Formats: sequence, C-alpha cells, structure tokens
Amino acid sequence: MANIFTSRIESFRRAMADQGIAASIVVHTDPHHSQEYFAERWQVREWLSGFTGSDGNLVVTANEALLWTDSRYFLQGEIELKDSGIIMMRDGLPSTPPIEDYLLDRLKEGDKLGVDLMLLTRQEADYLRSIFGSKGIELVHFDPIDEIWTDRPGCPATPTYLHDVKYSGETTVSRIERVMANVKNAGAESTIIGALDEIAWILNMRGSDVPSIPVFIAFLYLDHKGGSVLFIDKEKIADTASYLKANDISVKPYEDLLKFIGSLPSDAKVAYNPAAVPDIIASTLGNRGIAADSPVALIKACKNPVQINSLREALARDSVALVKTFMEIERKLAAGEELTEMDVARIATEFRSEHPLYREDSFDTICGYKGHGAIVHYFADESSNATIHPEGILLLDSGAQYLDGTTDITRTVTLGNTTAEERRDFTLVMKGHIALARAKFPEGTVGAQLDALARQFLWAEGKSYLHGTGHGVGFFLGVHEGPQSIRLNYVPTPLLPGMVVSNEPGIYLADRYGVRCENLILTVEDEETEFGRFFRFETLTLFPFDLKLFDTSIMTDEEIQWINDYHARCREVLLPRLNPEQAAWLKAKTEPLKR
Repeated sequence: MANIFTSRIESFRRAMADQGIAASIVVHTDPHHSQEYFAERWQVREWLSGFTGSDGNLVVTANEALLWTDSRYFLQGEIELKDSGIIMMRDGLPSTPPIEDYLLDRLKEGDKLGVDLMLLTRQEADYLRSIFGSKGIELVHFDPIDEIWTDRPGCPATPTYLHDVKYSGETTVSRIERVMANVKNAGAESTIIGALDEIAWILNMRGSDVPSIPVFIAFLYLDHKGGSVLFIDKEKIADTASYLKANDISVKPYEDLLKFIGSLPSDAKVAYNPAAVPDIIASTLGNRGIAADSPVALIKACKNPVQINSLREALARDSVALVKTFMEIERKLAAGEELTEMDVARIATEFRSEHPLYREDSFDTICGYKGHGAIVHYFADESSNATIHPEGILLLDSGAQYLDGTTDITRTVTLGNTTAEERRDFTLVMKGHIALARAKFPEGTVGAQLDALARQFLWAEGKSYLHGTGHGVGFFLGVHEGPQSIRLNYVPTPLLPGMVVSNEPGIYLADRYGVRCENLILTVEDEETEFGRFFRFETLTLFPFDLKLFDTSIMTDEEIQWINDYHARCREVLLPRLNPEQAAWLKAKTEPLKR
C-alpha cells in the first residue's frame, strides 16, 4: 500500500511543479467545511496519504510529505503512515511546529503556496495570506485532483426527504424568519449558507449524501425580499420539489452558485460566515459581502421542547438496544463463542436498527478491547480486529441517528480480572464525570470554565486526557455540533438552556487500556438569585455504569449517592420497556453501590 501512496504523492508533486507551486497544503474538508464526515469525493487527503482519521492536514513540498493530526490519532497515525514516507507531526505538542511555522522556515520570497481555495474558509485564507504575504509568499488556488485521481467519485446523488415537524418542532417558515432576523441585525438583506447541517435544519429536509449525518450536498441563498434559491442537483429533489416551491424557494443547479453570486446587483448586501463560507465564494461576492457570525448556529443549538422530549425518547430506545447488546456480549463470552471488536459493533447496530425510526449509526462505532481502547478514535477493520476474551477492559463508544434524535454514548466495562489500577483510573474518570454532571453555573458561563471540573481528579494524580470533555450534539443531524463545547481551549459561546453536550472525560494508557464514560447532558434553568440566573445540567442518557469498576474507597458519599440516584432513574425509565430477562439484567447492573 505504501507504494500506492508514494506514487500518488509523486503525481501531486508533478502537478505542483507544472504550476510553479513550491508547497501545498491538502486540507481535510469539503466545500461546505464539514467538520468530520463528508462525501468520498472530497476525501483527498486520505486518498493521497492513506490516513483515515477525521482530523489532519497534509503538507507536500518538493522533497517532503508530512501529516499534522491531533492527539486522538497519534497511535492510529503511526500505524497507517508506516512505510509511506509521510512524516507524522503530532499537532498540539510543544515540540511540533504549526504548519505555517514549518512552511515559513522553508519557503522564500516569491514562492507560491498552493491550496484549494474552495476548501479554505475566507477566515482561514485571510490568515494564511497575512502570515505568508508578509514574507512575500503568495497564496494561490491549486486543485489538480481531478487530473491525478482518475476514478474520483462524483457528487452524491441520493434523494432528499422531509423531516416531519412532529419531530423538529418548528416549521421552515418560522426558521427562515428567525434566521433572516439575524441577517437583518448584521446589516444585510440576504445570506449565503454552505454548512450542510444548517441547510437541512432550516428546510426541515434530510438526505444521505454524507456518511453518518443525514444531510444533502447543497448551498442555500436566502433573501428577505424573495428570490431564495437552493443550489442542488435537481435529481435529488424529486420528492421535495413541491415542498420547496410551497416555501418560496426556487432551485438551481449546484454548480451555478458562483455564476449566480456574480450576477447579484452591485449594491446587494449578502451576509456570509467567514468561518464557514469558502474563500472563493467570499471573493466572488466582493464588496457585496458582509462578514457576520452564522445566523443559524446558535438558534439551531438551542433545542426546542418538542426536540428535547423526542430526544429523551430516542435515548431511552437507544438504551434498550444497548441492554440487548451487552447481554449478547456476555452470553457469547460465557458460552465460549468467538467474539471480535467488529462483531460487537455489528451487534450494536443490529439491535438499534430493529426500531423503525432508526436510520443509521451516528458515527463509526468505536469498540476497543484492552490496548485498542487507548486509541481515542479507534475503528476496527479486518487488519486490526481483536478477539475479545472474558478478561480485561472493553470500551464501546456508539450512537445512532433516529428521526427523533441523535445519540452518542460510551461505556467502559470489565470482562474479568480487573486490576486495582484499572478500577482506580475508571473511578477517577467517573469522579470527573459526576462533578460536571452536578455543576451549577451562572448565565454567561462558557465550556472552558467548566472543563477543569471533569479533569481535576486525574490532574491531582498527574494524569490527563488531551481531547475535549464535551461536544455539542445535533438533532437528527451531526453527532458533533457547535458552536458550544466543553474543552480546555476557550470557545466564546456560552452554555444556554436547550443546548445538548456530551460529558465524556477519559484516560488512555497506550497498549494497555482506555477508559471513557460518556452521557449526553442538557443545559436547563436552575434558579434566579440576586446574583442573576443560574443553570445546571440534566443528564439525558440513561444506561448503567459498570459497578464492578468502581473503587469506592476514593469516592465521597455524595458521589456514591449520585450513582445510585442515576441508576434508580435508569430503572424507572427502562424497566417498562424490557422483557423479564432484560429487566433482571438491568436490576443486577443497577444494584446500590456500597463501600
């Protein structure tokens, strides 16, 4: 395989030489700047390098190829890039220079830095222009992929469908009105939206163009005077054309976007999000463009009461599927039947898919046995698929896309012969999980101000984890959604009522085991005092934690009580949904935790 990628890199270098490009950055995204999952057509970095992680950009020069990726993929990157000639750069470590610093040390005045400017946002492109332009290095559009990837997939052509208002809780007319109110506040008359989840949310439509996220490839132009346009391949809207027409949205071919923008009147005022809209689109808008925050992201992130109630139902259903999944894992191990990581992922999917509202998994299931659990975003394939035995720790991170909600849950369980160190690490992680779940905080609090609650017990013993503690979750949309998050680095979006985030601290010991415990939590009103409004979290996910992994000697009475109260709530919600055998299993898994 290494020869394949070496050959592809060499073809890329020849294209660079033909256009006088000294270095190129191959960014891992699509024209809609999807954060994690996108169509195969734009998996260019993976095609060139063989690296399959959801984060990471490739740099190619005349004599080097390097790939920057974050801590989630350090172990995976070592494996996938081995013998490829591509150097892995551990992004975020003090010893690793950022891409721009690395290139500034190697490029000289008059050199050209090539990037596909449809895959860079205006904000990203302006940043590169500022730092490289000051050194006389020109940022130029460079996209030779169609020439060298001769069997490159085309744009997906799956049909769109409607997402019923009984799940979404709001009509398209209402959503457009709210979005356009934000556009008006930005001083604009219209807006161009490229984020696929935002388009799907506004229109109450869904599709299957992207793995794990029910969206469709399109751009959306909204104008408060009328003349709103959806740029999409027309064969995709056979079942939704009349719906779009009823909502005063016309349809034009996907590839007509730049021509349309270029034809707008010179005095048009078009809002665009510079952190999401491609640089080429912003350049085409020129003086007609008004840079502004997304008019959609914040209102989309705050789920309405219909969505919240629907999500509670989806999570309860998901927990029933997981009861069946873990019972089947235990049955197979007790019977001495062969069981692999891929088997577990398949079993979880099969039980989830029994429900008619299931559409697909919300991400590739992470089933890591023993040392594989230490690879944060591990995905078992035929070459890595481990056989599971009745000993050691198993980490299962999985979720589903249901019409009435998106789920994401991680449980770490013992299969036998657990060590004192494993139990202590699990309990330290859970102490952080509980501390965050119990948090009460004033209005205006951002995720970075709460993140240390989940890390404090690990930090006290010189331990840590490098990923974020919590990500936003969409509603029958992306399992990873902004703008809110809970992480060490500062994100200015405050946590507001209706926002759903994950609570997932962890610890990872290379080649030994990994621990992660994840629930979804909802920001809700708590009280108002003379000091202002205070919020708290409601834990939405209801599925037991492994009682055998707790070290109660390092737990407080309050932490033990939280676990017992949580498990009581699991029984209350789940027992009516289970048959007698399943109910007996759940009762055994939720017995009171004692010292």
